[in-house]
Amino acid sequence: MPEGHSVHRIARQFAANFVGHRVSASSPQGRFAEGASVLDGRTMTGARAVGKQMFLEFDDGVWLRVHLGIYGAWDFAGEITTDATIRSAGGRMGQTSMRGTDLEPGLGGQAEGTIDELAAAGELSESAREALSATATAAAPDDADGEDSVHSIGAPRRARLRMSEQEKETEEEGDFPPPPVGAVRVRLLTDTAVADLRGPTACEVLDVAGVERAIAKLGPDPLNDDSAEAEERFVAAVRKKPTPIGLLLMDQSVVSGIGNVYRAEMLFRARLNPHTPGKQVPVDTARALWRDWVYLLALGVRTGQMLTMDGLDDEAQALAMASRADRHWVYKREGLPCRLCGTNIVLEEFGGRKLYWCPKDQA
Repeated sequence: MPEGHSVHRIARQFAANFVGHRVSASSPQGRFAEGASVLDGRTMTGARAVGKQMFLEFDDGVWLRVHLGIYGAWDFAGEITTDATIRSAGGRMGQTSMRGTDLEPGLGGQAEGTIDELAAAGELSESAREALSATATAAAPDDADGEDSVHSIGAPRRARLRMSEQEKETEEEGDFPPPPVGAVRVRLLTDTAVADLRGPTACEVLDVAGVERAIAKLGPDPLNDDSAEAEERFVAAVRKKPTPIGLLLMDQSVVSGIGNVYRAEMLFRARLNPHTPGKQVPVDTARALWRDWVYLLALGVRTGQMLTMDGLDDEAQALAMASRADRHWVYKREGLPCRLCGTNIVLEEFGGRKLYWCPKDQA
């Protein structure tokens, strides 16, 4: 399931390519025909994400709410451009983060900038710069798993080509808009860009009051509000419940945007047992969890990847940016030795989802 950073990136992609444009809306699949007829011909005026949900605003107070869920995905085609937070192919990886080994998990300073800027400032070795840049060429995906793609964000799709494949030099020009592929719930089309939505958990037209009700059910999202009040809201929600913290972090009414990957990684970074009841989590630990989410979410939007390991040297950083297997502490590492203590990482079913954790460092 796409986590918060991906949904924010989708919203920013809509802001860069659709906001301010008149949109033709249709439902090739037919299941959203009535809703599409309401949106058709309207101008998109805004795009925002709150956690895992996205809200597209159209004129006259009409909104489209989308929750991708496990199977949903947005595919983009046409003249898709990116804003400063979305990486472009061709050697510039956008914003990345380099952090020292003497920092506590989730805390500390960081040097930020594009690859070229970091290299110029002496933050990257030449070999690391070349390794990172090589993953962002137009002929290859930014990472081996295709986690970051400008043209397809959401559940993996066999029927839809991803960014690197769509931009091969052999691609025929002039075929715009491309025909819908698969069961497209809704297609949003401008003169130059098209977005196809498939398999969402939720897709509905709302008025302003409906949007307010939907957002009111969600916990704080630090990209929308990282204030002291938002932190206090999170800490209070955690501390008043007997529910294990490993479940509370996935509860979108407690905090918005955290999914299975960030849940496992944040708990490890905090050295916190996933089964600890929320009300037994120390206040300082709860605050550190919130602040770590503020940091990780912003980093995920900048890089397009859920990079959760700190203290990496230049070469390790390059590997982490290129391969999912090299960017996490515990996620999908069951049976492998913990990167810190050597104890085998445990996998268990927890709240209907897979949970990865170290039984020693998180005892």
